[in-house]
Amino acid sequence: MTGVEIALIGFALMLIAIFLRVPIAVAMGITGFVGIWVMRGSAAAPLSQLKTLGFDTFSSYSLSIVPMFLLMGQFATKSGMSRALFQAAADWLGHRRGGIAMATVGACAGFGAICGSSLATASTMGQVALPEMRRAGYSDRLATGVLAAGGTLGILIPPSVILVIYAILAEQNIAKMFSAAIVPGILAALGYMITVRVMAGFDPAHVEYERAPISARLRSLVGIWPVIAIFALVMGGIAADWNWSKEGVQALFTPTEGAAVGMILTGLYGALRGDLTRAGFVDSLLEAASATAMIFLILLGAQLFNSFLAFTQAPQMLAQWIAANSVAPFAVLLAMLLFYLIFGCVMDSLSMILLTIPIFFPIIETLDFGLGAEGTAIWFGILALITVEVGLITPPVGLNLFIINGLSKDTAIGETYRGVLPFIATDILRVALILLVPSLALWLV
Repeated sequence: MTGVEIALIGFALMLIAIFLRVPIAVAMGITGFVGIWVMRGSAAAPLSQLKTLGFDTFSSYSLSIVPMFLLMGQFATKSGMSRALFQAAADWLGHRRGGIAMATVGACAGFGAICGSSLATASTMGQVALPEMRRAGYSDRLATGVLAAGGTLGILIPPSVILVIYAILAEQNIAKMFSAAIVPGILAALGYMITVRVMAGFDPAHVEYERAPISARLRSLVGIWPVIAIFALVMGGIAADWNWSKEGVQALFTPTEGAAVGMILTGLYGALRGDLTRAGFVDSLLEAASATAMIFLILLGAQLFNSFLAFTQAPQMLAQWIAANSVAPFAVLLAMLLFYLIFGCVMDSLSMILLTIPIFFPIIETLDFGLGAEGTAIWFGILALITVEVGLITPPVGLNLFIINGLSKDTAIGETYRGVLPFIATDILRVALILLVPSLALWLV
């Protein structure tokens, strides 16, 4: 058999294992180990790789950003930031039709800018906003749908752990990836708010808050200044040119240093408010350590699988076949995004990125979209992330759907499915817009 045939068989067997609920890290690791064994004809080859692969993978300085952003998100969750953000958004938007649901979207966007995790954003904001929407008479369909969709903003609005992982895999600048995600993230929040306004027109049973006086609105902004300050300092320090001398462009600190600054400031904010207790601090450490271990184990399995693909030369041969047959670049890109959309329904976003980037990215590098090598890599990363994000809310296995439905125990899962469909349509329109207008993702870069 050729290397491509062996790669296809290995990929198919790995997908079957994943669908049978074998942990993704184990499925990728075993497939990679056996695949290298078959390609090299001896078990000594994969065993020799395992001897150094763990250290070579995890000694990367760039990966130290992951546990710090995860811990920053844990501190934010336990520091009362979610309630302050929702109250501020409700004071400014709550009197409009669908205003409380719009406030939920705004609060999810703000919390995602500090948390960086979709699942944490969905679960935390669900506990804050779901009781308020029910008290206002919102239907279960609209309330759970907007929370599931709003939670996905945590994966796109920087800082995002998955953006970091993509940047490392594609060997791109993390700060530039963060900059590229800001405009699409804002478009996502605005698109969800417009969707809420349209849905609210067909859901007249709910009531809105009374218009808050201007003094209350200003007080609510004062209440969220730490969130704004931390986000501005972390993102501004990473991305901005703070060096006005002739020595050249230099940011205030690296992404890893920015993650450390954000983590410390978020922890201090929670401690000074009294919300981050000693027990909460220990719990945050354990939760962040557990999530980091899970991500790193998947990353190790992915590295072993990537080594197997490198031996088969399948990605390079597929890229050569596409070039030789003059397949239109946009046709290839659309096929990849369709793959993300379909398989994102049954796999989590991190696993999808780790599984596909080693296969898709070498192909994307050979295609000419008129954006340059770096521009194409960043643009593709944003498109892939948005499409994977849709998988978090796509029935039947969108993880955010189950989290929100678990918080709303008396809501039928079918109602949540129906409630999220308009937001999926909004996401697909956003993908099409960024696909047709790449500058939306590349302008800030």
